[in-house]
Amino acid sequence: MIENKTYKTNYKIEDPSIVKTDLLESLPYAYKSKRSIDIIIKQPEYTSVCPMTGLPDNGCITIKYQPDETIVELKSLKYYLLQFRNVGMFYEHVVNKILDDLVQVLKPLRMEVTGEFTPRGGVSSIATAVYEKE
Repeated sequence: MIENKTYKTNYKIEDPSIVKTDLLESLPYAYKSKRSIDIIIKQPEYTSVCPMTGLPDNGCITIKYQPDETIVELKSLKYYLLQFRNVGMFYEHVVNKILDDLVQVLKPLRMEVTGEFTPRGGVSSIATAVYEKE
């Protein structure tokens, strides 16, 4: 019979409150008065950790949006997403937090954030959160 063991991690699982929006920078959308545009940004190397086990969660975050007056500066978005590295969050929380933070900064016409997470134990997971300006 195999003994059931409790595993301890040698690292701290960070709280989602450490993720700050002040890293995000916006730029004016120069064509606002001419036309709408669809912007799709992919971060295929997203990482955070499971809040229960501390094991790494990996996936691809896709951000699709229609800007109103501003667009996101990509380097600032990269640094924003890097903050999640040691944060313990469930997938559904991840996409909703990213959506809420980006909507707060950019105030887009429409935005959709999808997380397609690497399978664990044979189960894959895709979570999508959507915002539409009223």
